[in-house]
Amino acid sequence: MSSKISIPDATLPVLLVHPGPHGVAVYARQIAAEVVAAEPHARITTVDALAALPEGTPVHAHVTDRLWGASPEEATHALTGLAARHPLTVTLHDVPQESDGERNRPRRRAFYRAVTEASRGVVVNSAHERELLREEGVFDGPVAVVPLPVDSVAVPLATPEVDDSVGVLGYFYPGKGHDEALEAAATAGLTRLTVLGRASDGHAGDLDAFARLAGARGVSVEVTGWLDDAEMADRVRRIAVPVIAHRHVSASGSLASWIGWGRRPLAVRNRYNDEMAALRPDTVTLVEPDALAAAISAARVDAPSTWHGQHPVPFGRADAARAYLRWWSEVTS
Repeated sequence: MSSKISIPDATLPVLLVHPGPHGVAVYARQIAAEVVAAEPHARITTVDALAALPEGTPVHAHVTDRLWGASPEEATHALTGLAARHPLTVTLHDVPQESDGERNRPRRRAFYRAVTEASRGVVVNSAHERELLREEGVFDGPVAVVPLPVDSVAVPLATPEVDDSVGVLGYFYPGKGHDEALEAAATAGLTRLTVLGRASDGHAGDLDAFARLAGARGVSVEVTGWLDDAEMADRVRRIAVPVIAHRHVSASGSLASWIGWGRRPLAVRNRYNDEMAALRPDTVTLVEPDALAAAISAARVDAPSTWHGQHPVPFGRADAARAYLRWWSEVTS
């Protein structure tokens, strides 16, 4: 039986993607490629090629303000202008919340409110984000949920020698959970913390300050910088204790990445992590915030507990593509 879902060409939006390394841009390209694999009539275009698209052609865009402008106001102008020319459906990322701060939170709320009002259909990556839209006063209409997919890799049976470090994966920025991971690592007696990635734009100074703070606590910090897939696979396998400790999270590509590489990270409990643990049972070890240090100590001496041993894991990219195709057929019918 074919797993493809065919829907009339007229109901398929053109999939709009951005170039570059931004996580949302990368994800949009991955999903677009998977949609085309499932439905060859689907088309992909780039922001630079939008002018050649006939006005009135339906478009689907992945949206975070930082991808669409230098400010929320500039991004609002870009997205509402797009929606004025093309029937627009959107996937929202980085939904506004408390961690945005007093200055940016209302500006980001206004941006997401304008986008949802201008769109004919809205997707987010979790029920948690759907609730955030309502709680932040952004949007209380229908919102579909298509979780961030995980395409796992087959993990070699032999476990490599670990580096006795706590690992935090992804870009460094305040609120990502590095402070909590450091405090717990120091309390647990570990003396190494690995940042698997680099500082997010504008946060190099914050990363330097973090490394100095860690040194004062007796913990050395290694920052790997950007890693290609082969390098990341090697480093992820050598981390002693993978940790997810975001204080505020929209959806976590870092959590999906740990799971995709075969690891079972310690994840501080919140609404999003609880949701993902239910979606992919036994791939995450949920930890109360005040129990993270104890959980790190336990995982350090029980290496198998930090590997989930599942391949494939539930809900991969092909599942996400099928979910989008079903949703577009409903939105445009």
